[in-house]
Amino acid sequence: MTAATRTDLIGEAASDDYLAKRTLRKGSAGWVLLAGLGVSYVISGDYSGWNFGLAQGGFGGLLIATVLIAGMYLAMVLGMAELSAALPAAGGGYTFARRALGPWGGFATGAAILIEYAIAPAAIATFIGGYVESLNLFGITDGWWVYLAVYVLFIGIHLAGAGEALKVMCAITVVALAGLVIFAVAAWGEFEIANLTDIPADPDALGSSSFLPFGAFGVWAAIPFAIWFFLAVEGVPLAAEEAREPEKNVPKGIIAAMLVLLVTGGAVLLLSTGALGAEKLSTSGNPLVEALGDSGAATAVNYIGLAGLVASFFSIVYAYSRQTFALSRAGYLPKSLSVTNRRKAPMLALIVPGVIGFGLSLTGEGAMLLNMAVFGAALSYVLMMVSHIVLRVREPGMRRPYRTPGGVATTGFALIVACVSVVATFLVDPVAAGWTLAAFCAFLLYFGLYSRHRLVANSPDEEFAVLARAEQELE
Repeated sequence: MTAATRTDLIGEAASDDYLAKRTLRKGSAGWVLLAGLGVSYVISGDYSGWNFGLAQGGFGGLLIATVLIAGMYLAMVLGMAELSAALPAAGGGYTFARRALGPWGGFATGAAILIEYAIAPAAIATFIGGYVESLNLFGITDGWWVYLAVYVLFIGIHLAGAGEALKVMCAITVVALAGLVIFAVAAWGEFEIANLTDIPADPDALGSSSFLPFGAFGVWAAIPFAIWFFLAVEGVPLAAEEAREPEKNVPKGIIAAMLVLLVTGGAVLLLSTGALGAEKLSTSGNPLVEALGDSGAATAVNYIGLAGLVASFFSIVYAYSRQTFALSRAGYLPKSLSVTNRRKAPMLALIVPGVIGFGLSLTGEGAMLLNMAVFGAALSYVLMMVSHIVLRVREPGMRRPYRTPGGVATTGFALIVACVSVVATFLVDPVAAGWTLAAFCAFLLYFGLYSRHRLVANSPDEEFAVLARAEQELE
């Protein structure tokens, strides 16, 4: 091994017993289950959260932001489809960045993703609590009981194993999609085009109009809420080690999920705003239900909306556990977090981030937590798109079973929009974004002072990097 390789790889090989205790169940999912996983990550974003963007940009501002962000996500998904086919491991974005950007870049990407996935369930838990209270289920009026119940219940199901968890997720997602169909049919009858632009224009805002009541600045401020329509779809590659033929099925799954989400996000934005009005919808905690008023369809959507929130909560718990597992197995995080049980589920990787998320949910600040999750996500998108571009330039001969249409031009567009999105999170809530940035810096400090000297050389993600460097040296 040359000096260059030793510099890239810090750490020693672990024993076979170490890796045997950190193994996931293989072949648990085909592309349909993976597509269902991708949709379930995101579908709660159709039911709540996105509408707060109307208060930032009005319908026009949120619409433009959503089109821009949809383009970013589509481009990013096409880039990640290539990366996941070439590097199928449980680390997802961390694995890609590790090969392209080295240990520091890999850990920075993994930390940003972990922040996103640890905080997003906390935000969703607050929305679930709101739905349960509005439905007067079980006589519960204090949300923290709901937050605790969903964390305990769904972490418990995940501990039973990936195959079982993915099937439950897929079933719940089908129910949530049915709820959106019911909503769309009912909302069409309530739709009035004048409702889209009923927010009064701010005369002091540059470029304000009935379409853009808060001017051009409102488009930028609405970006974090537009991201909520698609947040976490990039988590599909985290299931690569548990998928059948991941080189084929992961790209199929993530692209299929993205196409479904483009349709659902566009329909929800247009129909709900047109049914209730942008001004009223901008402050709603239950936008789809309020858009339908007092009707049987509203009641049905209210109950099914709870299923949509549960689907996203359930699936993002899966995502944070796999990201924690991969980082821990490679030594970036404490190695005890990656030990799996007899059902091949990573126990502490499920429980520890869940405890942290539950603590955050007790704030009850769903909008603030949403913005914190978006900051982590946008930062990870920047690093993942840089990784795609670097690998295309530096390793043009790398085996790529799927290639991104448009190549670096496609991911370059996603990179530019992702950079804009990072800045936009500070416009909406600089305190939340600042705290999230502080948490990210704390992760980097831990790596710099401690874990970078304790990496596991023969973990799958580190081996990808070593093989790449060896191939370059042979050439």
